[in-house]
Amino acid sequence: MARLRLLCLAAAALLLAAGGGAIPPPEEAARMARFVLHNCDWGALATLSAQEGLRGQPFANIFSLSDGPPGPLSGSGVPYLYLTDMEISVQDLEINSNASLTVSLAQTPYCKKHKYDPQNPLCAHIIFCGSIVKVNDSEAGLAKKALFSRHPEMESWPKDHNWFFAKFNITNIWVLDYFGGLKIVTPEEYYSVKP
Repeated sequence: MARLRLLCLAAAALLLAAGGGAIPPPEEAARMARFVLHNCDWGALATLSAQEGLRGQPFANIFSLSDGPPGPLSGSGVPYLYLTDMEISVQDLEINSNASLTVSLAQTPYCKKHKYDPQNPLCAHIIFCGSIVKVNDSEAGLAKKALFSRHPEMESWPKDHNWFFAKFNITNIWVLDYFGGLKIVTPEEYYSVKP
């Protein structure tokens, strides 16, 4: 009976409370990256500051994001953002579009449920490097659906702020989801799997 209980506890540890899907095993780093991004509603975007007094210094800021509507297997893997030129980090991106984006399961119930500190590798987080680009007209509908399905408040944000849809163009991916250090995932590996 005790062995059955341990097996049940181990199986339960593999379930993510937020999304209802099973968290990928550590040996599937590309799937883990897709899974974490899809289950996160926001991330920390780091730019190189173009602001007076901070020029050239790293500058991190929180942004809402989405790779698609909630639900299993509905994510595209593309981090979409809703931006305005009035935002300080967007002003940085106008000078240098390179950035990094970090997303973590710490923002979901998963890590608290398992009593994982956000810095614990078992509380998986993903670091993306790349650049921010405005989406073209053919992709704007997809970005809008992805973002407004998770962040409905966005639709009512002031129109005079000239909001636009953008995406994080991924060039490098690092996954920290287990002990032993970061795992490198190529964009090709990342986009070839489902979360």
